[in-house]
Amino acid sequence: MKTIFYFLFVSILVLGCNSDDVRQDQNPNLVNLSFSVDYNLTLPQYSQLNFEGNSFQDYSLGITGINVYYIGNNQYFVYELTDPNHPVVECSTLVVNGLTASCQCDDDNEYNVVNGQQTAGAQGQYSLRAYRAVRNGDILNISN
Repeated sequence: MKTIFYFLFVSILVLGCNSDDVRQDQNPNLVNLSFSVDYNLTLPQYSQLNFEGNSFQDYSLGITGINVYYIGNNQYFVYELTDPNHPVVECSTLVVNGLTASCQCDDDNEYNVVNGQQTAGAQGQYSLRAYRAVRNGDILNISN
């Protein structure tokens, strides 16, 4: 009897857990990439990521680039700079201006770089693809 309850408990726990990664991986417009990179925040090109409200774009990672945004208290938000709501084309690379990442295609999609969500009036069902960011001392590791 204990075995049945244990099995039911574990099944409910496993099946009840869901991750945003699952939905993001089902996006037919974005390929799944695997990468890991370390940024040394003592270097001048990355030092702005030590101050709240600053961001940095790296167009050598991700599909068309990534945006790293520092909100403070060692918390970073990292998102793909490709509009997730249409196939990857030249105009689908997002341009960051303040807290908004804008698509250059005719759909005029915009996303918030802090939470990855679409702004009012954006078209499509997907939010920005998020990547992991972990700071250890002066090293910021970004991976997926």
